[in-house]
Order: sequence, then structure tokens, then C-alpha cells
Amino acid sequence: MLKKPNLLLTGTPGVGKTTLGKELAERTGLTYINVGDLAKDGDLFEGYDEEYECPVLDEDRVIDELEDKMSEGGVILDYHGCDFFPERWFHIVFVLRTDTSFLYDRLESRGYKGKKLQDNVQCEIFQTIYEEAAESYRQEIVHQLPSNTPGDLECNLDQITQWIHQWMNDNN
Repeated sequence: MLKKPNLLLTGTPGVGKTTLGKELAERTGLTYINVGDLAKDGDLFEGYDEEYECPVLDEDRVIDELEDKMSEGGVILDYHGCDFFPERWFHIVFVLRTDTSFLYDRLESRGYKGKKLQDNVQCEIFQTIYEEAAESYRQEIVHQLPSNTPGDLECNLDQITQWIHQWMNDNN
């Protein structure tokens, strides 16, 4: 039995997953893992997407790399996709959602442009990541959280921290 829960933070690029995840790890003592950084550090790619100007994740190698850590528990995993992670890994999944006017500005400030910018904004409009999470995990563990303002961040931190403490009380 795991002593600490595993959480997935997912959502369109630019919704605040990394900011939330790092702060949650600091407040709770859980281990924060950014899948993009993990892939970069371990060269876990299977090619390069010229159209989006980014490397293509080797999902099988990422799963292999994470398996032991996830089976120990106490991990906050951060990635913009979620349908390839095993359902058994997570006790709860949070899909961060951002109003597209905020998202557009955030992505533009990161250097996103053209098709990459438009496709990511459309991804948020059409709830693509939420639908992916809802299809990949049990309905009762998938939750949407607003992520527009510093107030939203603080509220999300409080809610998730409270959930983690409650999970640990219930399961230890």
C-alpha cells in the first residue's frame, strides 16, 4: 500500500501546470516530475516534428523510465498529454483550464506562433485534454480546475494540498 498519492497535472501548454506542480511539491513534500524535462534529460524522444518545431516523445521509454518512481507513490506528474500513462498510476487527475485570452498571451510570450499557437488555443477551446483525461481515467478521479489568475493558483494549491493530506490520513 502506498503511503503517499500520485497526482497527474495535465492541460494545454501554458495553463500553469509547472507553476502549480513545483509549488505543490514544496508545500507537501511530494516529488515533482515534469515529463518534458525528464524526456530532455534522458533523451526519451523518437524524432522531431518539423511542423510544430519540437521533439516527439517516445512514450514507451517515458513509461519505462517512470515505472519504479510511480510505484513508490508520492509523485506529482506534469505533462500536457495524459492518455498514454497507465491508469493504475494515479489517485487523482487535475486538468487545468485557462481562458483562451489569457492562454494566447502566455503562449505568445513563450514564442509560440502560427499553427502551433492556433492549435494549442483550439485544444483549450475544444477541451481536448479534459476529454482525453475523461476517456483515460475513472470519472471520479478527473477534476477540472480554473487557472487564470494568481487567486486561482492559490485556491488550487489549497484545495489540492487539503486533498493530499486527507488521502494520507485515510490511507495510512
